[in-house]
Amino acid sequence: MQNEFENYKNFNKFKGLNILSIDYGTKVTGLACYCPGREPFPQARGKVIYQSDEQLIKELTFIVEEDFVEILVLGIPYYLDGNESEMTKRVRAFQDKLKAQFPNIDIYEQDETLSSTAAEERMMNSPQFNFKVDPKRIDEVAATIILEDFMRN
Repeated sequence: MQNEFENYKNFNKFKGLNILSIDYGTKVTGLACYCPGREPFPQARGKVIYQSDEQLIKELTFIVEEDFVEILVLGIPYYLDGNESEMTKRVRAFQDKLKAQFPNIDIYEQDETLSSTAAEERMMNSPQFNFKVDPKRIDEVAATIILEDFMRN
């Protein structure tokens, strides 16, 4: 059986590279990882309880080193009409900090509009979550969706 991700444009571009996606939040930051060609699909990588950008960068540095991350994908929130919000500006400021911390890692943006809503829907339709929304895991499922969308684009 062929994996659907093999058909996506970004599959071959990033084949064999360790990718970490980040669903930045001021309460919880969700994470997901994927290595195209080695793993069948993106998977949740947990969450970081947010205290500050500096603390988050510190925790991400540990994960980047532990998982040999080569690509970062940062979810960028927009309003439904495509305009930027205050949170968009905050995430872009965080992206600048990521670039300073990881100068040798490519950082990509991915529109994350409605990823949390999609995460809730996925949970309600999945036996993995007993067909219920698990508020403790929404952010990492959203990060997984951000990574899936990145691979599709």
